[in-house]
Amino acid sequence: MIRVSQIKISIDDPIEKVKELLLKQLKLKESDLLEYRIYKQSIDARRRGKLDFVYTVDIAVKDEAKILAKKLPNVSITPDIEYKYPEMGTEVMKHRPVVVGFGPAGMFSALILAEMGYCPIVLERGGAVEDRVRSITEFWSEGKLDPNSNVQFGEGGAGTFSDGKLTTRVKDLRGRKVLEALVEAGAPEDILYMAHPHVGTDLLRNIVKNIREKIISLGGEVRFNTQATGFIIEEGQMTGVKIKGGEIIETEHVIVAIGHSARDTFYELYESGVHFTAKPFAVGVRVEHPQSLIDVAQYKEFAGHEKLGAAEYRLTHTASNGRGVYTFCMCPGGLVVPSSSEKGRLVTNGMSEHARDQDNANSALLVQVFPEDFGSDHPLAGVEFQRRLEEKAFGLGGSNYTAPAQLVGDFLKGQASKKLGSVTPSYALGVKLTNLRRLLPDYITDAMADGLQAFDRKLKGFAMDDAVMTGVESRSSSPVRMDRDSETLQSLTVKGLYPSGEGAGFAGGIVSAGIDGIKCAEAMIKQFQKMS
Repeated sequence: MIRVSQIKISIDDPIEKVKELLLKQLKLKESDLLEYRIYKQSIDARRRGKLDFVYTVDIAVKDEAKILAKKLPNVSITPDIEYKYPEMGTEVMKHRPVVVGFGPAGMFSALILAEMGYCPIVLERGGAVEDRVRSITEFWSEGKLDPNSNVQFGEGGAGTFSDGKLTTRVKDLRGRKVLEALVEAGAPEDILYMAHPHVGTDLLRNIVKNIREKIISLGGEVRFNTQATGFIIEEGQMTGVKIKGGEIIETEHVIVAIGHSARDTFYELYESGVHFTAKPFAVGVRVEHPQSLIDVAQYKEFAGHEKLGAAEYRLTHTASNGRGVYTFCMCPGGLVVPSSSEKGRLVTNGMSEHARDQDNANSALLVQVFPEDFGSDHPLAGVEFQRRLEEKAFGLGGSNYTAPAQLVGDFLKGQASKKLGSVTPSYALGVKLTNLRRLLPDYITDAMADGLQAFDRKLKGFAMDDAVMTGVESRSSSPVRMDRDSETLQSLTVKGLYPSGEGAGFAGGIVSAGIDGIKCAEAMIKQFQKMS
């Protein structure tokens, strides 16, 4: 096929205008155009008074060589983006492979293994999605936390209770495989071409269940409420996984895809000899604005147009103290949600449904932190750094999972908030107004204040007095990296153990985690034959 880019139509034009412009740009008769499909759609709202949809389109024509010979601008051969399964290796597996964790990395590694006939065993400490919904609902309504079934743990991982954002800066064709698998499992087809695709938590819950059922139909096994409590290693080689209750699963091949919050498993792996390195990450708060403010700031007079959804933003700044400040996991028309996984520790996150139709927009407002900030040179010191902040947030909120919060205007003035303004916080368990400078170190709050004012210059109204900041956002990414060999993707110190995904420090979102899970499955497949 031929790829044609930079096809622009006005917001008021019908989608059929794309075909008309294709024929005109390529000087084609309609009878010569056999097929066309949208590969990518984005929005250009840079010029006041004008908003365009910009398309990249793949077409099939009767005489492809004739079109290419014209050497027209923005016209090229469509690259091959079909996923290619790896060739099986020659070494023989003695036991079935095990995948620990069923978030995006574990899910997609298990899917590839199952599709290739390796019949993986998946161990997930949390519940199936339908059970998980019940335990999370109970926490959000009554404050009763289940440490093994919450926003962080359970089928689909933390991404299941998020905006379901599918953007990634990782340039890897495996990302297309992730998106196509999601569509096959029930996601809207537009995620294949939207510039900023998302699914929404309401749709994701059924999608992850469908992927689970496919893995099982192909010979895989998925065990919920099954926590890996020990890793049996003999002379530097994986030989088995111990699960809660005492059962041992014999295996020489384990993909560890436990997510960034399985802290007890981090410690178990570390004590078993798996090599860890402390890594930088970021902490901060969730900040909420009226979604209407964001729509107007981004779309100007086109805000509210029927063809436009809730507007997004992504902002970055380098503060005067040298630290990076940025927004992360922005949830248009979403909610700030209680996301704790350990009792006595408070964590926030953001979530949107597919419609993105809630009153507020929210985003993490984060500041970089580095291993030298953690107070120790232990490889897991970042975990304890997070825990201290979460314990402090729990106390400031009243020790009942009510979250500490402050208005942006008061934060910039350095004074505690006494009452809410025009923005009603969406955090389900309620907020307690305070001064968030009591929660976070000065080097973080100083950088946040600097960033808020810089972002207001980029997106008018970002530093509005009544915007609400709710803390603490401490799980933006993993505080550790499980170091692995760049070729085999196995741990540097344990053969047969494949650290994968966000918790291992090799991904930062649903798609990138899925990509990394696929890479780990491929590395295993390239070396080993499936059991006969």
